[in-house]
Amino acid sequence: MTDELTPETPDEDEQPIKQRKNGLYPGVSDELAASMKTGWADTELRDLEPIEQAPNAARRREALSRRFPGERLVIPAGNLKTRSNDTEYDFRAATEYVHLTGDQTEDSVLVLEPRENGEGHDATLYRLPRSNRENGEFWLDGMGELWVGRRNSLAEAAALLGVDCADVRELAGMLREATGPVRVVRGHDAGIEAALADKVTAERDEELRVYLSEARLIKDEFEIGELQKAVDSTVRGFEDVVKVLDKAEATSERYIEGTFFLRARVEGNDVGYGSICAAGPHATTLHWVRNNGRVRSGDLLLLDAGVETNTLYTADVTRTLPINGTYTDLQRKIYDAVYEAQEAGIAAVKPGAAFRDFHDAAQRVLAEKLVEWGLVEGPVDRVLELGLQRRWTLHGTGHMLGLDVHDCAVARTETYVNGTLEAGMVLTVEPGLYFQADDLTVPEEYRGIGVRIEDDILVTEDGNRNLSAALPRRSDEVEAWMARLTAQRA
Repeated sequence: MTDELTPETPDEDEQPIKQRKNGLYPGVSDELAASMKTGWADTELRDLEPIEQAPNAARRREALSRRFPGERLVIPAGNLKTRSNDTEYDFRAATEYVHLTGDQTEDSVLVLEPRENGEGHDATLYRLPRSNRENGEFWLDGMGELWVGRRNSLAEAAALLGVDCADVRELAGMLREATGPVRVVRGHDAGIEAALADKVTAERDEELRVYLSEARLIKDEFEIGELQKAVDSTVRGFEDVVKVLDKAEATSERYIEGTFFLRARVEGNDVGYGSICAAGPHATTLHWVRNNGRVRSGDLLLLDAGVETNTLYTADVTRTLPINGTYTDLQRKIYDAVYEAQEAGIAAVKPGAAFRDFHDAAQRVLAEKLVEWGLVEGPVDRVLELGLQRRWTLHGTGHMLGLDVHDCAVARTETYVNGTLEAGMVLTVEPGLYFQADDLTVPEEYRGIGVRIEDDILVTEDGNRNLSAALPRRSDEVEAWMARLTAQRA
């Protein structure tokens, strides 16, 4: 990484020199400053077509306008976050902002301004314009375009996104002077929040955030298509991993992580969450993302990973694979129990069903297996009433999926967890059994075995569709699939 051009910091009494130097920093000659102002081609992009999601984003803004009439609504994209010293994390725009705009640009803010006649809102997207070449910003500022790359002009952004655009540097001052009711999505832009500090309340802002979360419960056709793209790339990423398991055995779980990440970056924006590449006893840790352990023949690999598309929709798929290609008898018994539970859960996903139904169906099967194996005392209804199976099942059986891997996370309980499934919802079904390495309540041979199977399920008008059905689930199909892929190794 190259270092920025950083002139010496002048003493306080030398500050006027900076002003006399064409508005630039000391150490920049007038000749160089003049040279950098001229000789640049016109690169403005014209005749641009709106991005594919622009009409959908416009409809979402209209619905938001109807929900909060007469109120100014402020939805920031967020800012860069420092990783260390002068390096930043890759930027990921706030989900609420992306859903309402289709844009992913840092420091941007969507504002819905109520019209004076009380009928609806005017939407404006505040963004950074092109870097200024007259004052040297584009090459002397560390965030100038010569350092970080070209950004769209305000006119280009307006054409692409289908919404008026203005300079975001003027926004904070405008908001400080604004009157009337206002709400802001908190947690993404401290500067914008500071400008509104005396105008907003936490309770009213939370109502806005909850509404925007619930607005994502039902996906439109564009979103379903993007989720299918994410899943299809994820399936190819799992195939990539199987083909290199021999190399992972020679290194570590990080070889698996890196292999899947390559697919995510080639076909999408990133991984949708930290990949869980859990081999052996690490599979009993639900969110094992250190990925620094050994990969051993005879153990299981629990791979929980998802590709995030360039529009930021993510898959979330899990398979538990025998590293040497064949399950042992005990591994197969546990795996098949989880598969049976998942089958029961998927069958319960349909419009009109309670959201909790698929969880309850899967938990019943797992409880039955635990009683059958003598690991917990029945009857099954007693086990479920007391939640005794949770020692080994641990987590809920699924969640909504979309722009966030745990989408719609702040929706009200009555509309989500205690709600009813509707066509267009996309959720995961992911039962698991986890026998910790130090669990003395189970036979020794069970200890250190963890199994989870997870698929992404679309609720349809007449039932459901498994978006990740291309990835084998049944134990014998998994073995046959792995055998075909390992035979393709160079």
